Amino acid sequence: MQQRELLLLEGLNCSVCAAEIEKEINDLEGVKASLNFVTKVLTIEHNGISSEDLAEQVRKIVLSHEPDVKVSKLQNEELKRERTGSLNIKELLGVKQIIALIGAVIYITAIIFPLPETVEIIMYFAGYLLLGGEILYKAMKNVFKGRIFNENFLMSIATIGAMAIGEYTEGVAVMLFYQIGEFFQDISLERSRKSISKLVDIRPDYANLVSDHSIIQVSPDKVNVGEIIVVKPGERIPLDGIVIEGSSSLDMSSLTGESIPKSVYVENQVYSGSVNMEGLLKIKVTKLFHESTAAKILDLVQNSATKKAPTEKFITRFAKWYTPAVVIIAVCIALFPPLIAEAANGAGNFSTMFADWFYRALIFLVVSCPCALVISIPLGFFGGIGLASKNGILVKGGNYLEALTSLETVVFDKTGTLTKGEFEVTQVLPADGLNKNELLQMAAAVEKYSNHPIARAIVAAGSDSYTDITIEEHREIPGFGIVAKYNQKEIIIGNKNLMDREQIQVSTPEATGSVVYVAINKEFKGSIVVSDNEKADSAKTIEELKKKGLKTAMLTGDLKINADAMAEKMGIDEVYSELLPQDKVEIMEGFVSKKNKKMKIAYVGDGMNDAPVLARADIGIAMGGLGTDAAIEAADIVIMNDEPEKLLTAIDIAHETKKIVYQNIFIAFFVKVIVLVLGAGGLATMWEAVFADVGVALIAVMNAMRLIGRCMD
Repeated sequence: MQQRELLLLEGLNCSVCAAEIEKEINDLEGVKASLNFVTKVLTIEHNGISSEDLAEQVRKIVLSHEPDVKVSKLQNEELKRERTGSLNIKELLGVKQIIALIGAVIYITAIIFPLPETVEIIMYFAGYLLLGGEILYKAMKNVFKGRIFNENFLMSIATIGAMAIGEYTEGVAVMLFYQIGEFFQDISLERSRKSISKLVDIRPDYANLVSDHSIIQVSPDKVNVGEIIVVKPGERIPLDGIVIEGSSSLDMSSLTGESIPKSVYVENQVYSGSVNMEGLLKIKVTKLFHESTAAKILDLVQNSATKKAPTEKFITRFAKWYTPAVVIIAVCIALFPPLIAEAANGAGNFSTMFADWFYRALIFLVVSCPCALVISIPLGFFGGIGLASKNGILVKGGNYLEALTSLETVVFDKTGTLTKGEFEVTQVLPADGLNKNELLQMAAAVEKYSNHPIARAIVAAGSDSYTDITIEEHREIPGFGIVAKYNQKEIIIGNKNLMDREQIQVSTPEATGSVVYVAINKEFKGSIVVSDNEKADSAKTIEELKKKGLKTAMLTGDLKINADAMAEKMGIDEVYSELLPQDKVEIMEGFVSKKNKKMKIAYVGDGMNDAPVLARADIGIAMGGLGTDAAIEAADIVIMNDEPEKLLTAIDIAHETKKIVYQNIFIAFFVKVIVLVLGAGGLATMWEAVFADVGVALIAVMNAMRLIGRCMD
């Protein structure tokens, strides 16, 4: 049986190390791991390995890369600490930073004050060791473990080389500005982590449990189904349940993205994560904490990084080869030009040329670290997922967010997706012998025993007129209708197929909607038309999708006349009607087989009965996922508030995310290539090289944070 463990890696701030840790853990037998560098959460799936043994193996791997990282099981306390409070700079200032600060003071003193050459050199070396001692130590330790091509090794070789050729000022400066850049990068990452955590700040800290006529505060995971909790004004509802006492308005923006409060009364369903704005509510719990809406949403958002986008995977693979390639080029730059010149011109200037080209090679090494890419790309995707969550759209992974930018066709279910899924009687058409009220009265009396949506619509329409009718026998025929007896009369209510089976001649009305026929003693007495009205934003959504150049289609089990009318009204390109679930899958297979290989097909359904076709589409999008387990489980993206227009929001967020990710890739490559070329040509110094490394990484992180900033607006 597949099991999952969540570990928190506190203190992990090296993106390259994070990628290496993830790779080594994935190399363990029977283990699949994904490390979210943004949240520092390591998700591990395994086949029944001992939790203690696995945790110990993971701990060894992590500490071999980052000895200062604390590995612990993810607990509510850690989550609470991660997601609350403002950024505290003091938290980022430790012993290492204080030592580096002392080194910086010594270095600046050596530059400013005129000192004897020997004293000056000693101070440079002292400052260098204080600023870069930890980096040198890590580099040496990693070399013995066979990990050569990493950030610590590159910085060590570059700065030692600079010191060796007498470039003391620049050698120490590289370490100084590297430390400054790392510090500000850590601040940016911590700020982004806290911002993202606030987006999903729906985890309740406690529940007010009613116990023996008193109220006690307990952890939400200690409350059982059927127990009663009290939610005071201003508190967050901790568990899903039914209101049994009180009324109030709920702020559900953290779940649905909608700012308009929702009024709730006795017998209304309420969802965890909502905020009670007004009255006191007593709620009967219907789901355990780990099954509640808030827990499911948190789980989806926090673990969305387990499904990485193709761009993110490519950069991780690219970084693996990029750094060694640059090191090899640096060696060639240091050796070949002096050797070629020596062979061509004879002896005499080799040492001078070597020192010059060796310095250029050192610049290459400083520039080569791919941190800007490795950090900013997952941060960009996670910011996009957070922004989608803020808008009531759950995206299960960066791969699905990126896939939204390559849509070719969007296929919709009809009932419950483009329509409200709430049937109402639109026409009552009696035949000879009955008037409208009598026909509706008879139908409502028979249908009151059925749970079918159409039956409920008829009962609702005739609720005031059938109370004096007592049905003597009642037999429901699935897929056809109902046969009942009243006052020694046989009443048959159902679709055209039932009438044909009973050999009853009917008059078919020219109406859009589902037609329910009524017969008494095999004699046709009239028909009732029940319609499912479209959602207010459905037509606008279709129109906007077509403006984006996307094809649209609709798959439905409804009658052809109804489906065609809906498709024509909304402007849908293709429509397929009177389908069974397996028919929908076959048609989706056809869409997938005919599409451009680089493009994607999305299917939008209500998540209740569309699971097979949701799974078959490139991107399965469930409508109205609030409280619907089937929707959350089956789909890749869940639109929580049931509005088709949110699909447009999701597509826009996907494009914005991709734009920022590609901006970061361009910025990083452009600056690095420019500095590499200038360095090789002798026109760049270590100062520019440091900027091309930590400076560009900082710019990329800040650019990615633009998405996160939008989340907080």
